[in-house]
This record gives sequence, C-alpha cells and structure tokens, in this order.
Amino acid sequence: MSEKKKNWVNAEDVARLAGVSRSAVSRTFTPGASVAEKTRKKVLAAAETLGYQVNIIARTMITGSSNFIGIVTAGFDNPFRSKLLSPLVHQLALHGFMPLLMNADDPEQLAPSLKQLLSYHVAGVIITSGAPPLSLAEEYLERKIPVTLINRDADLAGCDRVASDNAQGMQLMADYCRQRGWKHVGFIGEERRNFSTEDRYQALLACAPDLTIATRFIPGGGYAAGKAAALELRSSQVLLCATDMLALGAIDGLRTLNGDNPRPAVMGFDDIPQADWDPYHLTTIQQDTEGLAQQAVDLLMTRIAQFDLPSRHRAVPVKLIIRQSA
Repeated sequence: MSEKKKNWVNAEDVARLAGVSRSAVSRTFTPGASVAEKTRKKVLAAAETLGYQVNIIARTMITGSSNFIGIVTAGFDNPFRSKLLSPLVHQLALHGFMPLLMNADDPEQLAPSLKQLLSYHVAGVIITSGAPPLSLAEEYLERKIPVTLINRDADLAGCDRVASDNAQGMQLMADYCRQRGWKHVGFIGEERRNFSTEDRYQALLACAPDLTIATRFIPGGGYAAGKAAALELRSSQVLLCATDMLALGAIDGLRTLNGDNPRPAVMGFDDIPQADWDPYHLTTIQQDTEGLAQQAVDLLMTRIAQFDLPSRHRAVPVKLIIRQSA
C-alpha cells in the first residue's frame, strides 16, 4: 500500500478534484454556510469519490467552535431517559450536530466531565431530568455556552426549558379517578426537591380539591421505593405514581399482600417500554419524547444563533394511556 493511501484525504484533495477553492469545500461542509448549488454538488461528488470526512477536531482548533452538543444526564439505566436519548440524537443530527454524552451520576466526576466537554468547545448543552445540579448549567452559561433543560426548572439568563405538561397530566389522572368513582387517592413520588415529582404533586393538589390524598415521598425513587410505598398506601383506592418505575414497583408490592381485601389500582407517568409488558399493562400518562427532543433542540439552535435572547419555556402536551392496571 502506498504512503498516500495510508493518509487521510484532506480538503485540498477534494478541492483539487472538484476544481474549486479550499474555502468552497469548507463552506459546503459547514451547516448554514452559503455556497452555490452547482459548487456544492461538485464538492460532494468529489468527497464521495475520495472518501473524504471532515476533520472536526481541526475545524474546532481553527474556528474556536464545534458541532458537538453536550448531553448531560444522570441515570443512564433509567428507562425514560434512555427513551429520550434516541430522539435527541436524531434531532441533533438533522441540524448537523453530534452528541457528547456525560453521565452526572457521580458528583466527584462532575468537575472533570465539565472540563472534558469544554475541551471539545461544545456549541451548546442539554441537561435532562435527574440529578445533575443546576450549578452545572451556570458553569456553561458563564462561558456563553447555551443551555436547554428538559424536565428541569431554573430561572437562568441564557437558559431555556422544555417540560412535559404536568398540569395537563395530573388533570387527566384526576378526571379518570372521578370517572371510576375513586375518591381516596395515594400519591407516590420521589423526594420533594425532584422537579417532576413536586410539579406533578402540586398540580394534583390544584386540580383535585375534591379528592382525599395520602402521600409518600421516597428519596431516590425507583422500583424499590414504589414497592415499599404501595404497602403503606394500600388502603387507597388508586395509587398515582410520579414515574412509571415507581408504579411498576407498586404493582409488584401489592402482589405480595395476602387476604381478600381489594388492592388499589395503579397509575404511572412516563409510558416507558416496560409499562406495556404483560406483568403490568400499566395505565399511565405518556410523555412525548419526540416532542421534548424536537422542542429542546429547536430552542438550543436558536440560542446558539443568538445567545442573548430572553429565557423561554415550552410545555409539551401529554396523553392518558389506559391499560389494565387502573
């Protein structure tokens, strides 16, 4: 194999074969850059022939910016966040951006991970629901790096928010309870400082003053928490759970009860894939992950183009999915 074949094809090679300037090649592969259609076709044809790939790292060093977007989350094993990642990656790709995933589960790794993202000159950051502290968003904003939050709450300059419409979701739950004649409700949530839990709980209180509500808030949440809380609230007619994982745990917890006493119905919030599994058939509020991703990326793109816009918030509609658990 010749030495030339061992080397990467560069932009000069493409420009030479296409009969255009080096800058025309650069503009062709820069999202949003102006280039004549005839020139673009010639460049793309030459790039295809040579097997050319843009050197992202080199471009970053030259321009001081990149097409990388940081996605910061905690709990990659959480089914809802896993379900959200796929449409996020897809939406970013449609705009010519690539994701860099950062796991914020370990507090000791937050500072090194922050520096790692900054070293890639990320064009923006998306922070999803979960444990990442909002101080992390402030670190990026101080550097004029746009931030979009998904299912989080913050009032930060240069920061936009997208969240499922929790008020709508809890209204749907409350209305369904009334239709079924359930007046004694149990609410199971994660710890009160969790945005989704608190927002959904407050929405339930606002829309259901006619219902008697018992509550359990379990730090950390998750399957085991739902299982334990269900046993404490077993005298309720229905258990409204702030997440599907809490609801799945609640269903299995209730299955351990002996005797002929009626067990409460169970409803969740998310519509993770496991909700439709045979052992559960969970009635739940479905979050629109495609809509959340599309709105989040749209806000981020406009913020990248103009950082000093006022902070914005968008609520994404939800819907009730009725199965057999309630």
